[in-house]
Amino acid sequence: MSENEMSMEELLSQYDLKTLRTGELVKGTILKATSEYILVNINYMKDGIIEKKNLCNEDENIEELFHEGDSIEAIIESFDDGEGNVSLSKKSADERIARKNIKKAFDKKEEITLKIKEEVKGGLVADYNGMRVFIPASHASVHRVELKNLIGNEFKAEIIELDLNKNKIVASIKVVEKKELEAKKEKLWNSLTKGETRCGTVVKLMSFGAFVDLGGIEGLVHLNDLSWKRVNKPEEVVSVGDKVNVYVIDFDRDRNRISLGLKNIEEDPWNKVETELKIGDVVQGKVVKFINIGAFVEVMDGVEGLVHISEICEDRIAKPSEKLEIGQKVNVKVLDINTKNKRISLSIKDAVEKPKEDYSMYNDSSDEGTSLAELLGNKLKDLKLD
Repeated sequence: MSENEMSMEELLSQYDLKTLRTGELVKGTILKATSEYILVNINYMKDGIIEKKNLCNEDENIEELFHEGDSIEAIIESFDDGEGNVSLSKKSADERIARKNIKKAFDKKEEITLKIKEEVKGGLVADYNGMRVFIPASHASVHRVELKNLIGNEFKAEIIELDLNKNKIVASIKVVEKKELEAKKEKLWNSLTKGETRCGTVVKLMSFGAFVDLGGIEGLVHLNDLSWKRVNKPEEVVSVGDKVNVYVIDFDRDRNRISLGLKNIEEDPWNKVETELKIGDVVQGKVVKFINIGAFVEVMDGVEGLVHISEICEDRIAKPSEKLEIGQKVNVKVLDINTKNKRISLSIKDAVEKPKEDYSMYNDSSDEGTSLAELLGNKLKDLKLD
């Protein structure tokens, strides 16, 4: 036998026939790709063939997805497709690999990537390498979402229930999102610094202030910290959905609380009080609030002073609303300024110009030389001297 000749025994020895069985997973190299099938070298005496139905979806293009020289895994369906080729199935191989991976992911609580296919009663159906996965509506997201808006998108999920014998796979996107949020919160807490500026989104308005999401955790901007001006309700300053820059005033991680400020610390109007107001000045202001002992009057943008009830008018009154109205413009006199404690004492009654008493009758020239007795007349006669 010549060197170029090879016995059948030697030829067959190049192939590991013993390890090939129907239903076995094999690896091969694509020899040819057509619009209907691909030929695969599986290191066997016959090439393998994978028809389109066992390869990809009907609407997919084989020649775009598979190319000569690519590696591929497939399951042996039979050793003779009728034309001398070994019939293979990539879809079966994908499912087997997927079942193995999904079992591993379930056991180790690992994340998998799912593509949402459709909305069904009670939730969503997703695909994982050809396997049907059900996502209950309550596990679609940590946020309130329209299920139909998730169709066609890919999400990270965790398997929460698995029975491969019954092909039952239940997954949760919500579990993964919760873990991501917790990690984000942890990072945010560790990076918080008092006095720094953060960008956030207004997410809720309450009577006492506005809650701002800083990117995983929420902080409260109290009414007093929304503006330098008096604010009666947060809607006067912000709306839900607004993007705002806030100052971190204080935070308590143990109590999960963050105090924020929206007003600019550097723009404190009290910084201008000493140069724009002086004791004795009479200025116009606006009545902004009543309390038992008096009324607050805004004399500058963001600067208020107290008019004590005794300084409202000359009359004796029980409450400031007897003489004043909220929003009323009034003239006030500055009685005292305490910039350290941010307090100003005001008076309305002292701001009113009092009429001067006329003493001219006593200075008339015609009365020159008139005695006191003449001025008082007969009243002196009624006085009894000791």
